[in-house]
Amino acid sequence: MRKLQIPPADSLIASILNPVYPSECPFCGRPPGSFRLSPICPDCFRSIERYDGPSCRLCAAPLPSEYGRLCGVCLKERPSFSRAICFGLYENALKEAINQLKFHGAKRLSGPLGKLLLRVDLPPADCIVPVPLESHGLRERGFNQTLLLSRVLSKATGIPVKTGVLYKTRRTLPQVGLSRAERAANLKGAFAVRGRLDGKKVILLDDVMTTGTTLRECSKALLRAGAGEVVGLTLARA
Repeated sequence: MRKLQIPPADSLIASILNPVYPSECPFCGRPPGSFRLSPICPDCFRSIERYDGPSCRLCAAPLPSEYGRLCGVCLKERPSFSRAICFGLYENALKEAINQLKFHGAKRLSGPLGKLLLRVDLPPADCIVPVPLESHGLRERGFNQTLLLSRVLSKATGIPVKTGVLYKTRRTLPQVGLSRAERAANLKGAFAVRGRLDGKKVILLDDVMTTGTTLRECSKALLRAGAGEVVGLTLARA
C-alpha cells in the first residue's frame, strides 16, 4: 500500500491548532496530527484499503464467492451504466472520513480522499460528471462533495469536469433509511441534462454507492443526452 506522506508544514499547523482548537480522531480518539487530514489521524487514514475481493462485474457489489460474476439485482435488470468502479467498502476509517467531509464540513478531506481514486484503474474518458445536489441541499451543506472530489481527480488526470450539465429536476427525500424499492421511486426521473453529450465517454462520480439507484438514474439521463458510455466511480460501496 502506498505510504501516506505528511508534509512537515502540515504537522506544524496541526501542532499549533490542536491546543487552541482541541480535537481528536473520531475513529480512534487520538489527536489528528495533520491539518489536511483533520479530524482523521494519519494512522487511521493509512488504514484505508482498496477492496479487491469478489464483486459484481457490473455494479461492484461485494459477492460472497470469487466464482460469482453478477449480483442478483444485475441478473434481474442490467444497470444503465456500463459498470461501476468503487475504491473501497463503506466501513471503518473510510466511512468516517467520508462522513466528516459530507456531514461535518471537513472540505480539506476532499484532497486526500480524491487521491484515493487514483489508485483504481480508470477507464478512458472525455469528462467527469459529478452527481449533483438539489439547490436546497446545496444551500444547506454549502458545497457539493462530489464536485470537490471530481476536481481533485481532474487535476491529477487532466480529464475535464463538466459542471452544471447534470442536475436534479425536483426535490427528493433523503435516500438514507429507504428500501431499495423506495429509493428507486424517490429518484425516478429526478435527473436531467443540459445540452448534448453526443458520443462522449463519461465518468459519473459519487461519494458512496448503496443500492446503485442514484448512479442508475443519473446514467439514464446522461445516455438520453447522447453519452456514448457512462462508467460509475465512487469512493465506497455499501
